[in-house]
Amino acid sequence: MAPRPAGLKSMITNQDFTKRAFVNSNKDNWHKSPADGVERLFLERDDGGEQAVATTIVRFNPGSKFEQHEHDGGEEFLVLDGVFSDEFGSYPKGTYIRNPKGSVHNPYSRSGCTLFVKLRQFQDDDVISVNINTNEEPWLPGLVDGLSVMPLHNFKNEHTALVKWKPNTIFNPHQHSGGEEILVLEGVFHDEFGQYPKGSWIRTPHLSKHTPFTKEEGALIFVKTGHLK
Repeated sequence: MAPRPAGLKSMITNQDFTKRAFVNSNKDNWHKSPADGVERLFLERDDGGEQAVATTIVRFNPGSKFEQHEHDGGEEFLVLDGVFSDEFGSYPKGTYIRNPKGSVHNPYSRSGCTLFVKLRQFQDDDVISVNINTNEEPWLPGLVDGLSVMPLHNFKNEHTALVKWKPNTIFNPHQHSGGEEILVLEGVFHDEFGQYPKGSWIRTPHLSKHTPFTKEEGALIFVKTGHLK
């Protein structure tokens, strides 16, 4: 295991998965990474140092890079802004990637970028690589009027998608078997517990319930369900 940086205890966050968790990434703190010019904002992170199981917003300044590394537990990310690159290609805003366990790459960004990243959270037999440019994929009708869905990845109980909400859309009250995780990409997302502007991350536990809706702004969210049981 890599040496633990000074102050790591402040980086361990949101490790009680029986409770609702919320982070407004517009207001939270950035931390330096081991790579010059790369910063991280921790949404959930255990006590594993640089081998942590973590969900993070990662910001590459222009010209910054990480050294070659292996994904011992898999890497899943969505490009939120800019262009992210590695030796296999360049990925603009809206690209969704899954690099399975054992994959290796040299990440960098010439112009700078921001990513939503989940590390070491793959199920053992989930070995499929995924590369989706969501700017080019079709939207499917949702379960209620005003919703459109773009499936990104489904494996056993785990379901990942983008969901586009028109203004003033109300979804049915429902319960999440296996929990739910949301990152608000555009607009403002609402439920009976609060309102969540762009940049908000919400994690709700197994068997949690809510009634989500939008107001005049509408919303675009990244959502993952079933993975927290």
